Amino acid sequence: MLRTVKVENGTVRGLPAADPRITSFKGIPFAAPPVGDNRWRAPQPARDWEGVLQAFEFAPVPMQVRQEIDVNNIYTREWAVEPDIAMDEDCLYLNVWTPAKSADEKLPVFVWYFGGGLQVGHPAEMEFDGERIARRGIVVVTISYRLNAFGFLCHPEITAESPEAPANFGHLDQQFATRWVQRNIAAFGGDPDHITIGGQSAGGGSVMNQLASPQNEGLFRRAIVQSGVFAKLYPGNSTPRFLRTLAEAEQDGVRFFESLGVSSLAEARKLDAVYVRDKYLESGAFWGTVVDGKFNVGDAFELFLENKRRMVPVLLGHTSSEFINVPEAGTLDEFKSMAAELFGDDAEAFLALCGAQSGEASLDDAVKKASASGIEYAIRIAGQANADTGAHVPLYYYNFDAEIPGWDRPGTFHSVDLWFFFETLAKCWRPFVGKHYDLARQMCDYWANFIRSGDPNGPDSTGEELPKWEPYTPEAPYGMLFADRAEFREEQPSELMKFLVKQYLKRKSLNPEG
Repeated sequence: MLRTVKVENGTVRGLPAADPRITSFKGIPFAAPPVGDNRWRAPQPARDWEGVLQAFEFAPVPMQVRQEIDVNNIYTREWAVEPDIAMDEDCLYLNVWTPAKSADEKLPVFVWYFGGGLQVGHPAEMEFDGERIARRGIVVVTISYRLNAFGFLCHPEITAESPEAPANFGHLDQQFATRWVQRNIAAFGGDPDHITIGGQSAGGGSVMNQLASPQNEGLFRRAIVQSGVFAKLYPGNSTPRFLRTLAEAEQDGVRFFESLGVSSLAEARKLDAVYVRDKYLESGAFWGTVVDGKFNVGDAFELFLENKRRMVPVLLGHTSSEFINVPEAGTLDEFKSMAAELFGDDAEAFLALCGAQSGEASLDDAVKKASASGIEYAIRIAGQANADTGAHVPLYYYNFDAEIPGWDRPGTFHSVDLWFFFETLAKCWRPFVGKHYDLARQMCDYWANFIRSGDPNGPDSTGEELPKWEPYTPEAPYGMLFADRAEFREEQPSELMKFLVKQYLKRKSLNPEG
């Protein structure tokens, strides 16, 4: 087994995982510490080290709000089980799980970006254990990156200092780490020419941004976007606004420096990191991706639709009950007015689909019938555009709808699928039973097959063939349903979803700029 590996900055030693056929390496620096003069600067090369780096423990997590275990908060109940976890601004480290016995095996590679709204999260979360995927012949890498004010602050002085990298330091960390993987993963038995990037929630959104960045030619061969692509359905419904222009973000930074009590970048870089974090939290800001004209040249979803992206196979999907968009209306007349404003001459067709035409119609019933998944909506728009533009790049769509046990009866809440495709159910407090473990095995097999070849199909770990998963097309807009088991559902989307997608594309054709 590869327990000791030479990378570009020195030698690292790993440990046997729970399965001793897998070696885990934790806390490998891929960049210089982003502190002092490196705060709010693109990642810089890591320093060389003497001797052997003992890569036995996760590095401190990025600066973020300190999570507290709260039985009434499903996310801290599910994952924040170590509230005193080490946290530091010096956080640019990655972790590797490899099944390789020698460095010449050229195994496929999976690079994972964690989620958390670009505000919280870290790769040491227990569901992100890469061992089970690695057992399927994959080298798994989980990376850390800067968040919130540390990853996404902008300021005129920063732009003047670094016009080629004035923003998006968290995304640049992801990119820098993936490039480190490309340069070094062969030493772990991986193939640098067969890298798949993947992420969930804001990690999935980060994958979208990496796909759309003009700087990433040749960096990866495939992409997995879990619950990370969104399109707005109705006025008043939106996820937090990540995308800002550089000018907007710079002014946010000017105001933030004022709140910090500093008048220059040099002064701000000398401030204590905890103080900076706490002032950011006090401000109520929610900073994310910036259109800087360098790493990011526009809305990643819109660029995806226009084929201004890396043209690689993509596996993407969502859970059945997350990000359901609901029309906001106080009366039935307001509901009808919203429909007229959105759909014009087609408003009557929409109202008919929602049963809102008659005087006896109920507002509650109409709103319920109009509710739909914003992620499914975005994926189906992308599937249509993939064909209409002639791209025809393979897209594989899934819907996760498993029964989730527990006293809280949570449904398929946002992020619960992470336990399944990483196949880490045994780490969870929930009383999962056999059917859940079978489903997790199948999902992990599909993901590993896709990472290996760009096609999720192939044998199950049992040796039997997995149910066939066909690519998504407008003629066959089908996907894999992960419920009691994996099942490819040849079902058309709802009439409402068809209508909404058609309206989106119609609006875009009439107004290609917006």
